[in-house]
Amino acid sequence: MTHPDEEYRQMTAWKRDVDMLGFVADAHCGIPTRCPCGRTIINEVSRDPKYPTDFTLPRRKYFTCKIFENDGFHFRQPWDFGVQEEVERLRKRVDAMAAEIADLKYNLSRPNPTTP
Repeated sequence: MTHPDEEYRQMTAWKRDVDMLGFVADAHCGIPTRCPCGRTIINEVSRDPKYPTDFTLPRRKYFTCKIFENDGFHFRQPWDFGVQEEVERLRKRVDAMAAEIADLKYNLSRPNPTTP
C-alpha cells in the first residue's frame, strides 16, 4: 500500500501530464509562436529518412519546438497545415471586417431624420 502523500504526488503528476497533452493538442491551430513547454518554435526542414521504415517525407517543412522530443509534450506541426489554417482564420476576419465596413458605409449614406 502506498502512502497517501505519495499517491497524491503521483496523481498530480499524471494530471499535469494530461493537461500538457491537452495544451499541445489545442495549440495545433494556425502558425505557432511558442511551444506549450515555453520554448521558441523554429522552422525545420526534414532530412532524408535514415531508414526505409521512416515515415517522414524528405525536405518537408515543419514548425518545431527548439527542444523537440517525440513524447507528445512538444510541438511539431507540418508547415503547410499551419499556414493553411492561418490563412483560413485571417480570411474569416477579413470577411467580418468587410461586412462591418459595408454596414458603416450604409449607415453613413442614410439620411439622418433628426437633421433639418
